[in-house]
Amino acid sequence: MARACSGAGLGDGAVDSACFLASIVIAKGNVLAMNASDFLLQRLVDWGVKRVYGYPGDGINGLLAAFEKIEDKLEFVQVRHEEMAAFMACAHAKFTGEIGVCLATSGPGAIHLLNGLYDAKMDHTPVVAIVGQAATSALGGSYQQEVDLQTLFRDVSEYNATIASTPATRHVVDRAFRVAMGLRGVATIIFPKDLQEEAYTEPPRAHNTLHSGVGYSRPIVVPRASDLRNAANVLNAATKVAMLVGAGAKHAADEVVAIAERLQACCAKALLGKDVLPDDLPWVTGTLGLLGTRPSSDIMKECDALFMIGTNFPYSEFLPKDGSVPAVQIDIDPRYIGLRYPSTVNLEGDAYDTLHALLPLLQQKSDASWRERIAKNKEEWTKIEADRVHVSADPVNPQLLFWSLNEHLPDRAILTGDAGTPTNWMARHIMVRRGMKISLSGNLATMGSAVPYAIAAKFAFPDRCVIALPGDGAMQMNGLNELLTVRRYWKKWSDPRLIFFVLNNSDLNQVTWEERILSGSPRNLESQPLPDFAYAGFGESLGFIGIRVNHPEDVDRAWERALHADRPVVLEAIVDGNVATLPPHISREEAFNFLKGVRKDVNAVGAITESIKQLAAGVLPHS
Repeated sequence: MARACSGAGLGDGAVDSACFLASIVIAKGNVLAMNASDFLLQRLVDWGVKRVYGYPGDGINGLLAAFEKIEDKLEFVQVRHEEMAAFMACAHAKFTGEIGVCLATSGPGAIHLLNGLYDAKMDHTPVVAIVGQAATSALGGSYQQEVDLQTLFRDVSEYNATIASTPATRHVVDRAFRVAMGLRGVATIIFPKDLQEEAYTEPPRAHNTLHSGVGYSRPIVVPRASDLRNAANVLNAATKVAMLVGAGAKHAADEVVAIAERLQACCAKALLGKDVLPDDLPWVTGTLGLLGTRPSSDIMKECDALFMIGTNFPYSEFLPKDGSVPAVQIDIDPRYIGLRYPSTVNLEGDAYDTLHALLPLLQQKSDASWRERIAKNKEEWTKIEADRVHVSADPVNPQLLFWSLNEHLPDRAILTGDAGTPTNWMARHIMVRRGMKISLSGNLATMGSAVPYAIAAKFAFPDRCVIALPGDGAMQMNGLNELLTVRRYWKKWSDPRLIFFVLNNSDLNQVTWEERILSGSPRNLESQPLPDFAYAGFGESLGFIGIRVNHPEDVDRAWERALHADRPVVLEAIVDGNVATLPPHISREEAFNFLKGVRKDVNAVGAITESIKQLAAGVLPHS
C-alpha cells in the first residue's frame, strides 16, 4: 500500500485518494483493500462533488458498496427513476455552477438517463454520468443487460469512455470532469461490473500509461481587440439598442447592467436567462417570444441595433427582420454565433470577460427618450396583464395563481418550470428580484423537469424556499413518484419549504392551444384529456400539507399557508383550461387558425368566451 499512498500525479490541492482509501477500517479493525470503486468515489470527492443522484442495480454493485465507506464525504441520493437522476444532476449544475453527477446501472438503467442527459447537452450544462456495464469477460456475448453503451452515449456526450483496466480509472475520471467543465456538456464513464471490485493500483511509470491529475480553472476568453472595436463602432452608432440576454450571461449581470446604462439600451431576456436581470429595472422588458411580453416584442421591432449576449434563442421570427439592423453577438461557443440572426460582428468569448473588455470602448449616451417610452409601454403592459389575470373563469383563471405567487414570493426563492402552460404564466407574471433563481428544461423543452429540478435545488440550497411549477400532465408523467424521494429526505433540509404547485385543468393544455392556434385544429378528445387525480390528497398521504384551490377568493390564502408551512406542500389549483396562452402579438394567420379550429371544438363556447375576455383586456389581433 505504500506505493498507492504516494499520491504521485495528483493535481495541486487534491486529496491523496490512495492514502485516504488505504486507511479505511471496518468495525472489526481489519483494513479493507482499496478497489477501483473506492478510488473512483474518492476521486469524485477530489473533484469537489458532494452528492450523486442515482438508482441501484447489480451493474453498479461495486460502486454502491463503496458509498458505505465514504458516505461522510459523498452523499448518494436515491431517486425513483434514473431519468430523474439525470435531471437532478443537470439542475444541480444549472443552479450552483458546479458539475452535476448521476449514476445508473447497465443496460436499462443507462438508457433511462438519456432524456435528462440530453437536457444537459442542449442547455450546455456540465454533467458526468457514471454507468455500469456487463463484466468484461461477457462483453460481446449478448449477455443479459449488455447494451452497446459506447454507441448509446456517443451523441449525447462530449467525452464517452469505458474503463478498461483498474489503473485507467484515474485518467478516465479526470478527463471526464475536465471535458464536461471545459466544453460545458455531458461526459460518460462506463464501468464494467467486474472491474469495479478489482483491487486498484496506480498506473506504473511505464510506456502506454497515463498519469492524470485533478483540477480545472476556466480560462479568460476574450475576442481580438479589432473585433471589440468593430462591435463598439456598431453599438456607438445606434440610438435604440435592443439587448437580448440568455443563461450564458448569468455570471455577468453587473456587466450587462453597466453596458445597458452606457448605451441607454433596453433589454429582453430569453427564458433560460429570466433570472439574469431583475425585472424591477424599468428598461428590462421581460422574456421574448411566444412566452414573452409585448414590450420585449416591441423593442425588437423598433431597435436600430441588436446586441445578443450568451443566448441561443431559437425563434428568429421574434428578432428584427432578417438583416434589417446591424447586430453584435457574444457567445463562447462558435457553433451558435451568427446562427439565429446574421450578426455584423461576432465576438467569441466569455460574456463576463468580453463585456468587461468592451465597456471602455463604448460611448456614454445621454438620450434616454426611447428608454422612457419603453418604460411607459412596460407599465401599460403590466396593467393589461393585471386586467387579464382578474378576468373571471370557470372555476379559476390560472393566471391569478401566478400573479398572487408573485406578490407573495420570499426573497432568494428558487423556482423551477416545466414544458407546459405553467411556464407560460411563470414567464409572464413572475417578476424576478435580485437573488432569485429560475430554471427549466430550455432547448430540449421536455416535460417532467420541474419536480426533479426542484428537488436538486433543495439539496443544493437546503436553507431556501423552492417552488416547482408543473402542470397536471407533468405530474402524472413522472412528478408524483418523485414526491416519494422528498418524503425520504425532506427532514434533512434546514428550511422545509418545498412547494409543488400543480396547475390542474385535466388537459395537456399547452398542446391543446398549439393545436388551436398553430394548426387550426380542435382539441383532440383522444389525446388531450387527462384522468382525474387528487394531487393535494396524495401529498397529504405522504405526510405533506395538501392544499386544494377551486375558488378565486381562496388563492391568496393558499399561497400564504404554503409559504409558511413547516413541511413540503402540494398546492393543487383547479383552473380553466379555456384561458388562452396568447402570444404578445397575434398575427392574422394565428387568429384565423384559432377560429377555424375552435368552431369544431367541443369546448368551443368556453374557449371563445375566455379568449374574447382576454382580447378585450387589451390584446387585439393585428397584421
